Amino acid sequence: MHIAMIGTGYVGLVSGACFAEFGMHVLCMDTDADKIAALRDGRIPIYEPGLEEMVKRNVAAGRLDFTTDMREAVEKSLVIFIAVGTPRHDDGSADLSAVEAVAREIGRHMNGYKVIVDKSTVPVGTGKWVGEVIRAHQERPAAFDVVSNPEFLREGAAIEDFLRPNRVVIGAESEQAKAIMRDLYRPLFLNETPMVFTSVESAEMIKYASNAFLATKISFINEIANLCEKVGADVHHVAKGMGLDGRISSKFLHPGPGFGGSCFPKDTSALVQLGRKLGVEMKVVGSAVEVNEAQKRRMVDKIEEAAGGELSGKTAAVLGLSFKPNTDDMREAPALVIVRGLLERGAGVRAFDPVAMPVARPLMPDVAFCKDEYEAAEGADVLVLVTEWNQFRMLDMERIRSLMRAPVVADLRNIYEPEEMRRLGFTYTCVGRA
Repeated sequence: MHIAMIGTGYVGLVSGACFAEFGMHVLCMDTDADKIAALRDGRIPIYEPGLEEMVKRNVAAGRLDFTTDMREAVEKSLVIFIAVGTPRHDDGSADLSAVEAVAREIGRHMNGYKVIVDKSTVPVGTGKWVGEVIRAHQERPAAFDVVSNPEFLREGAAIEDFLRPNRVVIGAESEQAKAIMRDLYRPLFLNETPMVFTSVESAEMIKYASNAFLATKISFINEIANLCEKVGADVHHVAKGMGLDGRISSKFLHPGPGFGGSCFPKDTSALVQLGRKLGVEMKVVGSAVEVNEAQKRRMVDKIEEAAGGELSGKTAAVLGLSFKPNTDDMREAPALVIVRGLLERGAGVRAFDPVAMPVARPLMPDVAFCKDEYEAAEGADVLVLVTEWNQFRMLDMERIRSLMRAPVVADLRNIYEPEEMRRLGFTYTCVGRA
């Protein structure tokens, strides 16, 4: 089967490479000529473990190619995925301008029956609207179906999530479109992956509802962590006791500086805005958003308190900048709010991240970027652990202490044990542990 992936961002590139791994012929299209040229040269614009090797392997096998020609992508393909960005408007709603532009071009170049698949995260009702846009821009009538096939990829584990997902959701109306999508995902059928076939609107809602629920779990445990600090409880024990209940599960019950990334902040805001537009107040999700933003700001207060109640004139060493490990994604990263807060309170900031510094540099022009963790710690008054990269879990803390001006650690991911850190001579603070 020949398929086109319109958009070579995170979702489009990972999905295209993985479909090629399934044996499909995939043509990834993007309007960014520099990005396409880089991909043809084997240079990957994002950091995702295993992606570069998969792309090169499938390009060499002739199953994966790249183009800037929309006509070529549409005419050659039976299935056309829309995988462009849907960023937030100022009011929190999803910006569908890129989706609309792609739908118009698909309509202009259609040369026969096509299955148009919304892979981008879009509000409920977008599938029907995409169909209307395509129909209005067809130069000659051609049959097509619009399908919703939301992605559930975790950055840093996206290839595993695509090849071995816990479910595949397909929203389709016609039997022909359903049959083609079954054929597309046949390798997963053989592995008995659960397949949820539903309406287009329900599939669109499943994506938003899933992300909103997970985001709510994070905000919930962060509120519990803040309360634990006041009453003398340990949030790790609380989360473990909760998570052993199968109705709750332990996933996403990890306290910290709040959620970030390309999905949770954008999707929760879009869901709240959609509800407001339709007269349904999304109180739970709206509260999760408010708690998350407050948690990021609260971390600055926590760091200042750990540093003796005053940050002006002091130096903070920040370890970890990306919103989570194993990615260079800085979108909505808690580090952005935390670093800005430290600078506003008069602190100097030295930072290190194993992968994200090239992306972070233009976003943090007043930060001194370091070659490693130990250079960042040199002369610092407080060490701040923001992202839980594996290499930060086994730091030589005695060396760290010898390099710092003051042995103060604000561990925002609860990587280390309080008793051990205090035994090593640190003033240590974390999240939700008395």
